[in-house]
Amino acid sequence: MNYKIIGGGNAGRPVARLLNYLGHHVEVTDPKKLEDFHPDFKARLLQMEKEGVILDLGNPEPDFTDIDYVYMAPTLPKTSYAYKKVEELNLKVITNEMVSDILNDAITLDIIGITGTMGKTTTTYITTSIFEAAGYKVWSCSSLNQNLVSEVIVDGIVNGKNEECDICVFELPHGTAGLFPKINVKVGLFLNIHEDHLSEFGGSMERYIQRKMFIVRNSETLIASNHLKDLIEERSDRADTLYYGWENPEWDTSFCNFVGIGTKGNIEIKYDADDLKTGVGSIHGDFKGPFQMKSYFYENATGAAAAALTYGVDEEPIIDALSKFKGLEVHMENIGKYNGREVILDSAFLTEGMRLTMEYFKDDEVTLLLDNFDTTTERDKKEVGELCGDFVNVIVATGFNEVRQRIEMDAAQEILDGAEGKKAKGVLAGTMEEGAKLCIKYSKPGDIILHIGPVIMHDRPRIVSSIKKGLKEGCLEYEGKFEYED
Repeated sequence: MNYKIIGGGNAGRPVARLLNYLGHHVEVTDPKKLEDFHPDFKARLLQMEKEGVILDLGNPEPDFTDIDYVYMAPTLPKTSYAYKKVEELNLKVITNEMVSDILNDAITLDIIGITGTMGKTTTTYITTSIFEAAGYKVWSCSSLNQNLVSEVIVDGIVNGKNEECDICVFELPHGTAGLFPKINVKVGLFLNIHEDHLSEFGGSMERYIQRKMFIVRNSETLIASNHLKDLIEERSDRADTLYYGWENPEWDTSFCNFVGIGTKGNIEIKYDADDLKTGVGSIHGDFKGPFQMKSYFYENATGAAAAALTYGVDEEPIIDALSKFKGLEVHMENIGKYNGREVILDSAFLTEGMRLTMEYFKDDEVTLLLDNFDTTTERDKKEVGELCGDFVNVIVATGFNEVRQRIEMDAAQEILDGAEGKKAKGVLAGTMEEGAKLCIKYSKPGDIILHIGPVIMHDRPRIVSSIKKGLKEGCLEYEGKFEYED
């Protein structure tokens, strides 16, 4: 078959690569020239070209001769030449539902699918660790691999992961769910839902919720947080949902099949579920084990353990994996001390996640280094400033937009406007490197320098390198020395 993919963006690339891998003739057309794409996306397109995909870039009026099917990116304007030509020629259009069917045929392994607004990456990591401790060879896909998980999944297909591994543990963000709306999930884990990405849904929270409800529809066995009980029951007639929860005086866990209980340095998980569809029958019991993490990690660990128990994993591998879990990159990650200042990196960007992170340091003197909070989603920067201004001593807001690859000082200023009248002093910086340098200027030995924001998930190595470089420059410029402790 001959396929024309209209749009070389986040939807078009994985669809084109998947179809090419399956032996079809595939062309990708886009009015943008190759050099106009983000460097990461440019590299992916060039890789696809090496694999056999034909790139027709910088062409506003593509040719559709001998094309059997087209795939149109969701963002393709109806006024565009390509859209009008598809209608004029009455060409057959591949839908995302059809793409899902193709994906389901390509993946024959059971999928543990994890979605929600917060905690997906952490929970995917913990779940993967548990299955690995149980002896499984795991095909794990999350934003730790790359920010666009749909491309990570297709990359795994192309590179033989389905044949090499025993089970899949997939983080399934809203973008991936949009591209693969019918993905088959053996055990689905629904963590939470909070306001985010609404600019992609016309400002509608309900539309965002409906996107996330794919996990309810597609999961053979569904496990959901106790916070989601009403939401699921109001929007679905599903009556077999299993629930998990973290024991908290303010939360009702009386109906939960899996309950996590925490004490300092330990975690206990109680479980009680009958007639599981996964083939393991009924499970009942409880276990305790060491667990060194704090804050939201407890709830993530409980959800991960619930998924593993439901699939049939024994207690011992779960205890082993949880006892060894020390966190993960850019989630409360400590990168050392710079002239006596402890530096912590966290990718929190939603209100609740940021609050949890900052409350952990409520007794410390904190200088806060903030990203440009606009990525593919435009966020309320003023709200960010209002929240952070009450918790920290100094806010250093940076303007560089990682997705658009340009400095947007208005976005940084909007954060500081939100913090006006709060206790925090506001400082503007163009880039992350400049911001990190200024963090040294506006802090002192013994303080915490805390990074918060979503951008670090896009390219951790480069951004962390920029932060470290800026910190070192700040130490030398403002204090005349550089002392680092790991």
